[in-house]
Amino acid sequence: MTGLTLLMREESRPTERRAPLSPETAGDMLREGVAISVERSPRRVFHDEEYAAAGCALVPPGSWPDAPEDVYVVGLKELPDRPCLLRHRHVFFGHAYKNQPGARDLLRRFAEGGGALLDLESLVDERGRRVAAFGYWAGYAGAALAVLRHRGELAGPLTPTRREDLDKALAAHRKPLRALVIGALGRCGRGAGDALTAAGAEVTRWDLEETETLDVTALLDHDILVNAVLATGPITPFLTAGTLRRPRRLSVVADVTCDVGSPCHALPIYDRTTTWQDPVHRVDGLDVIAIDNLPSLLPCEATVDFAADLAPYLAALGDSGVWRRAEAAFTAACTSHDLLRKEDHA
Repeated sequence: MTGLTLLMREESRPTERRAPLSPETAGDMLREGVAISVERSPRRVFHDEEYAAAGCALVPPGSWPDAPEDVYVVGLKELPDRPCLLRHRHVFFGHAYKNQPGARDLLRRFAEGGGALLDLESLVDERGRRVAAFGYWAGYAGAALAVLRHRGELAGPLTPTRREDLDKALAAHRKPLRALVIGALGRCGRGAGDALTAAGAEVTRWDLEETETLDVTALLDHDILVNAVLATGPITPFLTAGTLRRPRRLSVVADVTCDVGSPCHALPIYDRTTTWQDPVHRVDGLDVIAIDNLPSLLPCEATVDFAADLAPYLAALGDSGVWRRAEAAFTAACTSHDLLRKEDHA
């Protein structure tokens, strides 16, 4: 798309090391005529100099609010609280379309500032399938942490690693365990299954067919549960406070989806996410891992795979059905919160 300008912002979250573009994919887009600026960041898994060598212009961190209005601002996780009003078109995971806590405030910032959220979760093809996602590595990391916790080897703070080192940790000190992955057929579920297999676990895989009528007794007869279900609407919980009072083998839950506070929350036994500093929340004798940026524990692999999927769509930003559907999702979300001005409906 001729004349397209992107600015890749620095992530404000201290534990976020991923990026939406790798130096390689940025270089490919530059050769296609896309102009790319990259905010400097000491935390990003790829160094500033690697982006500069690919041809990107380096700019100071936090400079995106002053960028020209036609620039698309690209990131991954949440925006800082300032500026209050957002005038640019932003591409990132907004987590604002399932009535999550803070969703209305974020959408209001866009609606009142004249900008737009092109949510990465809403980049879908004609069949509604995500075109770029971190799901595989989220599942892999979540399941790996659950195994390490089951062995008594997991404590905070967590630090980023590479798959080869994580696999070595999974292969060491093996002991028999039974693990259940719900949502096993998706990207996230496949990643979880691969990590559990690397750890020598006996893996049970459930998807839509197995959860239509949930066998709670069978669920509780596993050591580990990994929830990898991508819910888009209210869902019948897999576990409740009452369920946990039943006899069970289950000792560790990794909730990769982290839909806490939303009607899509499949595990309402907990009400807050966990962190890199404090990765485990104890609930009625059950260890819950609910970290909402799990793929950043494997930032290199996660960035390389995600960027390869996303870059072709970014190069055609605003000029395809994928982006039109993302814009429609933003408009629908704003409408549901009664945030659009009357002239916006004209």
